[in-house]
Amino acid sequence: MSTRTFVSALLLAALVALTARESVAKPLTVASDFEGASVRVLDINQDARSIAFMPGGDPSRGWPCWWYFRIEGIAPGETVTLRLQGSIAAIGNRKPLSASWAMPARATWSDDGEIWHQTDKGERDGDWMVYTVRAKGESVYVAWGPPFTPATARTLVDRLSEASPHATAEELCRSRDGRSVPMLCVSEGDRPSSQRFGVWVQARQHAWESGSSWVARGFAEWLLSDDPQATWLRQHAEISIVPVMDVDNTASGNGGKNALPHDHNRDWSDQPHWNEVAAAQENVRSLIEQGRMDVFLDLHNPAPGDPTFFYVLPRELLREQAADLRDRFIELAYGEISSIRPMVPMSNTPKVTGPRYHPLWKQISSNWVAMNGNPHTVSLCLETIWNSQRSTPAGYRGVGAALAAAVSRFLAEQPAR
Repeated sequence: MSTRTFVSALLLAALVALTARESVAKPLTVASDFEGASVRVLDINQDARSIAFMPGGDPSRGWPCWWYFRIEGIAPGETVTLRLQGSIAAIGNRKPLSASWAMPARATWSDDGEIWHQTDKGERDGDWMVYTVRAKGESVYVAWGPPFTPATARTLVDRLSEASPHATAEELCRSRDGRSVPMLCVSEGDRPSSQRFGVWVQARQHAWESGSSWVARGFAEWLLSDDPQATWLRQHAEISIVPVMDVDNTASGNGGKNALPHDHNRDWSDQPHWNEVAAAQENVRSLIEQGRMDVFLDLHNPAPGDPTFFYVLPRELLREQAADLRDRFIELAYGEISSIRPMVPMSNTPKVTGPRYHPLWKQISSNWVAMNGNPHTVSLCLETIWNSQRSTPAGYRGVGAALAAAVSRFLAEQPAR
């Protein structure tokens, strides 16, 4: 190598190093000025390239466990450290929410806000949970779980209705804050409504439980697929799907669970506080009056590490026919969901939501429908685990597809309308 070539190589290497240093030296910043975002930044250490934070959110609008924000100022390929602490926000003399609700084993991240991945497993450091994220570009989205906002719900409903002649995009209602609540209605063929099974599927009565909306998406996508079971279900039933019930807290990044005066899933009374609940009740009552409230599914995510799938009323509180049909549906659903590979962690023992579960147990949606429905009504709450390596968009959608297949198999066993 000539002296000139050697000097040129040194200059080029120095320039590359200088450019890299200048790129890394850009200050890290946090943005949360978009739908669904929530964060309280505690510290940004520019030297360590780390961000300390806790969930944002108003505790009067639900448990402050949801977090979602964008980090900017990253050098492409740089690793950033996230240091998460549980929220200290509380109402009155109540204790702050346990930090475990805000600390998934793996955080969720995305380069573009569309395709979501999991980080490596976080590490506990005293009161902190520590994650690392390596971004491809100059910014990265990070979140408690894969976000699914009201805008995501609207996009999903519109996309599916445009792609299929059997689906119609509708609006359940307007929320108390004036937001649209998207709903997808599905049926195929000329069979009269009176001869169709009634199926109602709703998700996200608790805003932070984002995985439930992905389950609803998987249900809807399977329903509009070419699977023969899906075709049969479309031809024999009317199916309504609401991907996000609590649109206001989902949009504002609040937790929703235990919001004041009570959350959506404690609001199923004769005088509901929330517009979404009142509108859902009106639709469900109509199906009951027509004698065809066949399957009601309320989708949630459970406590940290809880693999329970179904929450049910005690058998003695149900009519015998409804209890027998419910048990058969659970059997089919467990069979379909457990066939997913790799398998989503699940328990085959439902939890009971009777009088000892909560003071407002009668106002829980699946309980209300079960107690007020037809003799053959199957009404269930499905809780899909959020704190596992399979708690991803793909994992959740797989659960939704399996659940929809179980609905089809179950209704195919019932007497024709």
